[in-house]
Amino acid sequence: MNEAGFRTAPIQAAEPLIELRDVGKTYGGAVPVEVLRGISLAIYPGEFVAIMGASGSGKSTLMNILGCLDRPSRGQYRFAGRDVSEFGRDELARLRRDEFGFVFQSYNLIAAATAMENVEVPAIYAGLVPEERRARSAELLGRLGLEERLDHRPNQLSGGQQQRVSIARALMNGGRIILADEPTGALDTRSGADVMALLASLADGGHTVILITHDKEVAQHARRLIEIRDGRIVSDTGPEPRRTTGGPALPAPHGGSAQTSLLDESAEAAKMAVRALRSNIFRTVLTLLGIMIGVASVVAMLAVGEGAKQQVAQRIGSLGSNLLMIRPGAPNERTGEGGTIATLIPDDADAIVQEIPNVIAAVPERSGSVTLRLGNRDYQTTASATSPDLPTVRNWPVQSGSFFTREDQDAQATVAVLGQTVAKNLFGESDPLGSFVLVKNVPFQVVGVMSPKGASPGGGDQDDTIIVPITSGGLRLFGERFVRMITVAAEDVGQIAQTEADIRTILTKRHGREDFQIRNMASFIEAVNATQQTLSILLASIASISLLVGGIGIMNIMLMSVTERTREIGIRMATGASTRNILQQFLTEAVVVAAFGGTFGVMLGFAAGFAIQAAGLPLQFTLSPVLMAFGCAVLTGVVFGFAPALKAARLDPVAALSAE
Repeated sequence: MNEAGFRTAPIQAAEPLIELRDVGKTYGGAVPVEVLRGISLAIYPGEFVAIMGASGSGKSTLMNILGCLDRPSRGQYRFAGRDVSEFGRDELARLRRDEFGFVFQSYNLIAAATAMENVEVPAIYAGLVPEERRARSAELLGRLGLEERLDHRPNQLSGGQQQRVSIARALMNGGRIILADEPTGALDTRSGADVMALLASLADGGHTVILITHDKEVAQHARRLIEIRDGRIVSDTGPEPRRTTGGPALPAPHGGSAQTSLLDESAEAAKMAVRALRSNIFRTVLTLLGIMIGVASVVAMLAVGEGAKQQVAQRIGSLGSNLLMIRPGAPNERTGEGGTIATLIPDDADAIVQEIPNVIAAVPERSGSVTLRLGNRDYQTTASATSPDLPTVRNWPVQSGSFFTREDQDAQATVAVLGQTVAKNLFGESDPLGSFVLVKNVPFQVVGVMSPKGASPGGGDQDDTIIVPITSGGLRLFGERFVRMITVAAEDVGQIAQTEADIRTILTKRHGREDFQIRNMASFIEAVNATQQTLSILLASIASISLLVGGIGIMNIMLMSVTERTREIGIRMATGASTRNILQQFLTEAVVVAAFGGTFGVMLGFAAGFAIQAAGLPLQFTLSPVLMAFGCAVLTGVVFGFAPALKAARLDPVAALSAE
């Protein structure tokens, strides 16, 4: 007789597989509830045990402790001689994966997975490669009479068939111990009898079967009967005498010939993620929209910013980054539109070229509004009087004919070169070379036509001009020899600051005072580029707000997914999923959503960009912003998916399985 007063059979000499010593379980709260009260129990390999009791007797709590889904509040649980209290979460997960197989009353199958996929779940966490998993799953289902139902989902199977799938899953990794919780409770009489016969055959084949039931008739199928009431064992027929059994009817794979790599694990997690997301496609699409809009905004806005930057750079670059612009007037004076400050003359340009070694050319310029006449047609434009070095300094080649020469300048020849706009407006499709055009009633012969230059940085049309020698223009058109600007081209941009200082010294010496201003175009271009860079960052920051909103959407959907799939998480934990497995699963789902959203967002960004380009705005797609936007989308999935994934990984298996 034991302490509870019931008879026990002599204990076998073999070491118990499962041993409980004075185990108790109390659930906390405002009023603590003691569910198990000093349970002591030994179960030996190969036994078929039924634990019977009414609702509320503690039998389900006992099963959860036996199956390492829950921990006792006190006492000791030893498995194969080891104290289970010393096991961490992941060690318990491995124990459930390798040693236990659970058969639940409500089947606890994953609704979105097929029969084969449900059976494969434990093997996924055991590390079997897909080919071995599928072969093993098909074999088990075939032996259980479900060879025609391999690709059916749970809602396409009867209750008995679902329970057989549950049993096959329990045996996937070997299932040395089968824990069956009310396995016939949801079945009709015939299906229930079939399931009990199957469990009996598993016990005969060498499995240790522990049956939890309230039905005495079902319990009679077992060879050992334990009755529990009010958290105590009130009767135990005791361990059955040792007997010789055959090998397991359904042999355990235990490890298989090949184990999955990290890449295989990630691929499997991605596959399960896609399946889970597909099960609620509408909500997934709404979440994708947030990421798509964010990525598309980043791609399109950065392309617009880069296009604007390139356009401005091209316009400024047409002036040259190695240029120094000298204008008349002291630094505190400004040149007015009504006249010219008479401080710069063409001889100043000659002195700069002759005396400063880093200077390629110095081009004096004097411009003003003029009226051109060809036949009976008048045209208002700008005349620019300059030197023959203009095409070199401004990087502005002649398209047809030639530019005037230094001999033309010295001879004060009345020759002219037309910009594209003037040539088209005066001559249309005719060749203007050799023709004479009246400029302020002075005939000038056209000797060349410049190539298209486009708009200036200030927005004016650089092609709407007629260019004449500085001597001819000063004498015949403007009536003065002073110039409005001297453009200096430096040979080495790295020494342009020294060149600027040398020019200042020479002109101050020539004029007796500093009555001029120098603008360094290299510094100007740097300032413009810095401004454009700032604008690009601003545009990207604004677009990133959409990405942030998309990330919040991912967190929302993942938190909802964890809540809705709590029972599935419990199933995975019961079948051997470790903390890392669950964390990887839900984090992968977040990354998959973000990756899909990023991919479609990039496509949408290109489409939006081409639409903007069609509207006439400058656009420049580069690889870096695209990769950055996609990378940020994936990173958003990782960051915002981590908290929900961690929440899922930290769920208690028992609480997860009992969730509705």
